[in-house]
Amino acid sequence: MKPFLKWAGNKFQIVEQIRKILPMSKRLIEPFVGSGAVFLNTDYPQYLLSDANGDLIHLYSTLQTEGETFVAYCRQFFGPDHNDPDVYYSRRALFNGTEDKRLRSALFLYLNKHCYNGLCRYNSKGEFNVPFGRYKRPYFPEKELLFFVARARHAAFQQADFVESMGQAEAGDVVYCDPPYVPLSQTANFTSYSAGGFGLEAQQSLADQARMLARRGIPVLVSNHDTPFVREIYAGAEIVGLQVQRYISRDGNNRNKTGEVLALFR
Repeated sequence: MKPFLKWAGNKFQIVEQIRKILPMSKRLIEPFVGSGAVFLNTDYPQYLLSDANGDLIHLYSTLQTEGETFVAYCRQFFGPDHNDPDVYYSRRALFNGTEDKRLRSALFLYLNKHCYNGLCRYNSKGEFNVPFGRYKRPYFPEKELLFFVARARHAAFQQADFVESMGQAEAGDVVYCDPPYVPLSQTANFTSYSAGGFGLEAQQSLADQARMLARRGIPVLVSNHDTPFVREIYAGAEIVGLQVQRYISRDGNNRNKTGEVLALFR
């Protein structure tokens, strides 16, 4: 099942390769759950799903709690009359100003489906600032939302950084990390998807955390771009190289395949 959100780095297209490498366990921990593609397409008894993006986690938690009622509430924000730049910018302003968490979660879904390229980006004030996307007919993902609701019965969601969520790993767990990728160039940098970004020091810290868990017998699989820096910090891990189609790019005519790695620490 495809995720209901558009998301930079969505792993749906390589989920089968990930499934082949991920060891089975009693619980899968994802410190960077993102669109939830791996969660939605694996079969672990339990999940601990974290992300630094509070809007994302609150949307998931609201879906988990309210189920079909919240899906019906979200449906009202879709349709031809809602696919309009004036409506979009009005709702973006409402999203940035409201303290109503339920409304904010529904608007987060609306913005994701109507904004440019499905990007999730905030300014220095923490305000969502992606422009209108000009799609002909944005899709309301009812089937995907309901599938998520069913799967969420086995999950716990939390807003946390990777150090905190990986620190909760216990014997019998397995961890999959899909961090914001090391950029291939200055124009291909999506590390500002949450406040604070994700720089090279954070990349090194993540690799160190993966090694520490592996020494405790907890396997950690990490995905990233295939660059010399990534190969260096993942030294000692079992590395599988992939060529993956890029779907989110500033240049819509230049979405070529890029090299990625899956690195298993165990």
